[in-house]
Amino acid sequence: MKQILFVFLFVGMTVFSQQNPTKASIVQDALQQKAIMTENSLVKNIPFENIGPTVMSGRVVDIDVNPDNTVEFYVGYASGGLWYTNNNGNTFTPVLDNAPTQNIGDIAVDWKNGTIWVGTGENNSSRSSYAGIGILKSTDKGKTWSNVGLHDSHHIGRILINPNNPNEVVVGVLGHLYSSNNERGIYKTTDGGKTWNRTLFVNDDTGIIDVQQAPNNFNTLYAASWERERKAWNFDGDGKNSAIYKSTDGGNTWSKISENNGFPNGNGVGRIGLAVYDENTVYAFHDNQFRRKKDGKQKSDSNALAKEDFKKMSTDEFLKLSDKKLNSYLKTNGFQEKYRADNVKQMVRSGSVKPIDLAKYLENANSLLFDTPVIGAEVFKTTNGGKSWKKTHEGYLDDIYFSYGYYFGEIRVDPQDKNGIYILGVPILKSKDGGKTFVSITRENVHSDHQALWVNSKIQGHLIDGNDGGLNISYDDGESWLKLNTPPVGQFYAIYADNQKSYNVYGGLQDNGVWVANHNAKINKAWHQSGKNPYESIMGGDGMQVQVDDRNPDIVYTGFQFGNYFRLNRENGGRKYIQPKHTLGENPYRFNWQTPILLSKHNQDILYLGGNKLHRSLNQGDDWETISGDLTQGGKKGNVAYGTLTTISESPFQFGLIYVGSDDGLVQITKNGGGSWENISSTLPKDLWVSRVIASKHKKERVYVTLNGYRWDDFTTYVYVSDDYGKSWKSIANNIPASPVNVIKEDPDYENLLYLGTDNGLYISFDSGKSWEIFSKNLPNVAVHDLVIQPKAKHLIVGTHGRSLYKANIKPLQEYSEAISDINDKIFSINNIRKSGIWGSSWSKWLQPYTPTVTIPYFSNTNKDAFFTIYSGDVVVNSFKVKTSKGFNEAEFDVSFSKAGLKNYKKINKEAVLSTVKNGKTYLPKGKYKVKMGKATKTFEIK
Repeated sequence: MKQILFVFLFVGMTVFSQQNPTKASIVQDALQQKAIMTENSLVKNIPFENIGPTVMSGRVVDIDVNPDNTVEFYVGYASGGLWYTNNNGNTFTPVLDNAPTQNIGDIAVDWKNGTIWVGTGENNSSRSSYAGIGILKSTDKGKTWSNVGLHDSHHIGRILINPNNPNEVVVGVLGHLYSSNNERGIYKTTDGGKTWNRTLFVNDDTGIIDVQQAPNNFNTLYAASWERERKAWNFDGDGKNSAIYKSTDGGNTWSKISENNGFPNGNGVGRIGLAVYDENTVYAFHDNQFRRKKDGKQKSDSNALAKEDFKKMSTDEFLKLSDKKLNSYLKTNGFQEKYRADNVKQMVRSGSVKPIDLAKYLENANSLLFDTPVIGAEVFKTTNGGKSWKKTHEGYLDDIYFSYGYYFGEIRVDPQDKNGIYILGVPILKSKDGGKTFVSITRENVHSDHQALWVNSKIQGHLIDGNDGGLNISYDDGESWLKLNTPPVGQFYAIYADNQKSYNVYGGLQDNGVWVANHNAKINKAWHQSGKNPYESIMGGDGMQVQVDDRNPDIVYTGFQFGNYFRLNRENGGRKYIQPKHTLGENPYRFNWQTPILLSKHNQDILYLGGNKLHRSLNQGDDWETISGDLTQGGKKGNVAYGTLTTISESPFQFGLIYVGSDDGLVQITKNGGGSWENISSTLPKDLWVSRVIASKHKKERVYVTLNGYRWDDFTTYVYVSDDYGKSWKSIANNIPASPVNVIKEDPDYENLLYLGTDNGLYISFDSGKSWEIFSKNLPNVAVHDLVIQPKAKHLIVGTHGRSLYKANIKPLQEYSEAISDINDKIFSINNIRKSGIWGSSWSKWLQPYTPTVTIPYFSNTNKDAFFTIYSGDVVVNSFKVKTSKGFNEAEFDVSFSKAGLKNYKKINKEAVLSTVKNGKTYLPKGKYKVKMGKATKTFEIK
C-alpha cells in the first residue's frame, strides 16, 4: 500500500515553531563543498559493492524512448538516478552517477543531438519524495552534467523540448513540498538553459504538475497547476488554484481554460494529469477531492453491525444488543480476546467505556484507507481546445486512487486512436471508447502504483509502464507484460544483518515489502535458470524495520507501515501479528509510518515497540505492557499519523536504560525500565524529526542524536553527542555539507570511529566527529537511510533509498583508527586465499580463464606511485607499481610469479614443482608470503 492518509484522535493542540527552509544558495554551496571534500577524502578509494536487490526494483517517474529506435530508452527513477538501455531493457547503464543528485522528477531527451535534460526532485508528493537542485543538462549522453538553473524549484513536474528547436525548452515547476516558495510555475528558455523566463505563476503554494504539447505543434501547449501543502502531520492536496491552462504561442503566455465550463472548480480540485491527442482534443485525469453526495439508498438489510453504527448509538441502545450480534462484531474486527459481549457491556454500564469507543478502537491509519468519502478519480475531455469540458463516464471510478490520489494522476492517449486512453493509479486501466468504460491491464507480474507510461506512436499496443516496482513492457496492449528489473534501485527504509557466520541481510523497502538474502548473494540473471532469486520476500506492504533473534535466526520480527508488526518463524512458516492494542475507551495509539522496534540485547525475549508511547513485551510479542505515558508533544490535528516515536535505543551497559526520539522533536530517557522518564531535548533545535538516537557501546553516559529537517525543507545537518545522559549536548556536524541526517552508527570496536548517512551521502569520522570524510567509490550521491555493521565479518552494510544495498570492508578503517596518530604508510590485514586447480584455466576454451586476486589494503600519506614487493621468505617473487592517492587505497595482486621472481624462487627451491597454466602465468604455491611497501609490511597465506 501507498501513502495512506490517516485521521487520528488527538488530545489538545501543541504549538509548533516554524522552521525556515534552507536557501538554494546554501544548498549550492554545500554541493560545491561536497565536491571538494570528495576529491580530497582519505576514504575516496574505499570500494563499495552493490549487493542488490534488483528483483523488486523501485519507483519509476519517467520514460523517454527513441522514436526511431524503440529498443533505446532512458528510465528515470524517483531517487535512483537515470538509466540507459539500447537493447530493449535487457541491460541498463546508470548515467547520472557523476551528478550531484539521484533524485528525478522528469526527463526529456533530444534524440537527434544526444542532449538529456533532467528535472531533479520527484514530481510526486509522498513522504519520501526527495527535493532536487534544479535542472541538469548533459550534451554528451550523460558523461558529464551541468546545472542550468532553477535551483530553488525542489520538484519538477514536466520538461518539454521543442522538436524543431532543441534550445527551446518549457519546464513545469512544482516547487517546494513542505514550504511555500516563489520559484514555481512555468519557465521557458530559448538559449538552452542559459537564461530562463517565467511565463506562468499562480502563487507561492501552487506549482505546475504537468505540461503537454499538441503533436506536431509546439505552439499549442496545455498545463495543469496544482495547489498543495504538505506537513509532517497533514497533507492538503487540493485547492481552488488547481486548474488547466493553455498556450497558443509556445508557452510565452497562458490562459486558464477550466473555469466554469464543465471542469470542477473550487477548493476540492486536486492533482490533474493531461493527455493531448491533437490541438483540440485533450483528456484530463483529475483527483476530485469534493465529497460524494449521499446516494439516498436504504441501509443494507444485513444484520451485521458496522463501525459507523456505534458512533451515534446511545448507551441504552447498546445494552439492548444481543450478545451474539455484539460478539460477532468484536471477533470479526479483531478485538482482543478479553473484549467480549458480557464484559464490554459491563464497561459501558459503569461508564468507563462509551459505545462510540467500539468505533474509535478500530480507527488507525490502515483501517481508514477506505473511509474517505471523496469523489476521487475522474476523466474529463474537451474536443474544442478547452472551451468546454465533459466527464467521459458515468458514476465513480472506484479502486483507482483510494484515498491518496495525490500520488498518481498520469493519463496517456494512443497517438493512433483518439478513443484509446490509459489511466494510471493503483491499477492501470485502458479504455477504447474515449473513457466511457475501462478495463484493467494489470497482470500477475506487474507491480501496483503506476507512475509513468510510454505509448508507441507507430505500433499500437506497444507500451512501457513504470511503477513502484520498476519497469514492464507490453506488445499486446497490456494483455501480457515482460519485467525489466535489472537496475539495483530499491528504496530501503531500514536494514538489518543477523549474527550468523555467513550472515543474512534484511531490509524493508518503500512499497516493496521486506526481503532477505545472504550477503554474498550473486546479483545477476542466473536466478532465471534456477527459478529462485537469492532475495526472498518475507513481508508485503511498505517494508519496515527488522529484528532477528540472536539465538535463532529463524525468528524474525518485521512488518509494514503504521506499526503492523509480526513475529515470523521462517523454519515452519509461522506468522503471528503482534501490534500492541490500546485499551477499549483509551485513545488509539499513534504509530509512525516507520514504527521503530528493538530486541533487547540483554534478553532476546524482550521486544520494544514505539507508538506515541513505548511498549514492552517480555515474551516475544505475545503480550505487551505500556511502560510510558505519551512521549511526544501530544499529536497535532491533521490527516497523517504524527506525534509518534521514531527511534529506540537501549544501552548495552544496563537493562532498562532506554532512549527514545519522536517525530516532533523530543528525546527522552528512562534509567529504570520506564518507571520514570525525562525529556533531554530542551536545548536541541525544536520540532525536528529525531531520525536516530543511539546509546553508546563504549561509554555508558554517552548518547548520540541526529535530527532531520526534511519535513520543513530544512536541509541543515544536525548531529549531536552527549557524555552525560543528554543533560548537555555538543554538535559534531562540523564539516559535513548541508543535508538532512538519517542515521549515525558507532563502530562496535573503536569508539572514535563513527559512520553517518544523509539524504545525499555517506560519511566517516576517525576522531569522534571532530572531522568527517566522505565515501564515494562506486557509491553515487543517494539518500542513505540506514547503516548496519556486521562485527564478525567487519562489513558495513548501507541501506539506500534509491540504489538498494551496498557492502564495504571496514577492517582497514578499524586498523587505521586503532593508531590514528600515526600517519605513516601502512598495509592493513590481507585476507588469505585458498589454492585451486582452476587458477588460470577454464573448463572450456571459449570461456575466459579464472584469475585469482589478493586485495592489499593500504594507507598512503601522500599522492605517489606505491611500489609493492612480494617475498617468499627472503626471496622476491614479484613486484609491481600502483598509482596511489593520499589516504586509503587497494592494490590487486594476482598471486603469480614475475619472470624474475620465478627464476629467483627456482634457485632457492630447486625441487619445487611449478607449472605454467593456460593463461601463461605461473602461480605461487601454498605457503606464507610477505608484502612490503616502503617500511610497511604485512603477510598473507595461500592455503
